[in-house]
Amino acid sequence: MTRMRIINRIVVTVAAVAAASCGDVVRSGRAPVFLVIDSVQASRGGPTTGTFTSTLSSDVITLVTTPAPCTTDNPCPTIFGDSGQASLRLSPKDIGPAGAPTTPSSNNEVTITQIHISYRRTDGRNTPGVDVPFAFDTASTATVPAASAVTIGFPLVRNTAKEESPLVQLKTNGVIVSTIADVTFYGRDQVGNDISATGSIGIAFGNFGD
Repeated sequence: MTRMRIINRIVVTVAAVAAASCGDVVRSGRAPVFLVIDSVQASRGGPTTGTFTSTLSSDVITLVTTPAPCTTDNPCPTIFGDSGQASLRLSPKDIGPAGAPTTPSSNNEVTITQIHISYRRTDGRNTPGVDVPFAFDTASTATVPAASAVTIGFPLVRNTAKEESPLVQLKTNGVIVSTIADVTFYGRDQVGNDISATGSIGIAFGNFGD
C-alpha cells in the first residue's frame, strides 16, 4: 500500500512538471499561432497631434490659441485624449523543420476586436482613481494577415481621464506622474480560436509647457 502511494505521488509530480514545461504555449490558448506585438507607440493629443513615439508625455491641459475666440493673448485651456498605435503580426507555434518552415495560412488570420488599457506606476502605487487612471476597454477592429503585419490604432488615454483623479490635480500642482500603460489586444482566428497579446508603453502625465 505504501509503495503504491509513493508511485502515485511520483506520477502526479511528473505530470505537473510536464504541464509546467509547456509554458506559454499552453497558456496562450488553442490557436496555432502567436500574436506578436512588434511595437506600441503613442501620439500626444492636441493641435500638433500626428507624431507617434515609443514613449509619451501626456499633457493634462493644453492652451489652444485657435480658432476664435482663442488667441495668443487669451488661450483656451483644452483637454485632449492621447492616441496609440501598435504593429501586430503572426508567428506559428510549430516553426517546422529547417529548410521547410511552417507559414500561417488564411485560416490563421486573426481579427482583433477588443483592446484593454490599464496603468501602473513605476513606484508601485497602483490604486485606480487615486494613483493611476482607471483601466478601460475599447473596440477597434483590424485583421492581422497571415504573412505580413498590420497597424491598429486605439485611444491610449481618454480625455475624460484628465478630468478625474489623479490626473485632474496635475493641472495645478506641478507634479509629474510616471506610469506604464499595459495594452492587451484580444482577437480570434478564422476558425474560432481566441488569442491575445499584451504590450506596454511608458507615459509621463503632467502639465507640460505649451
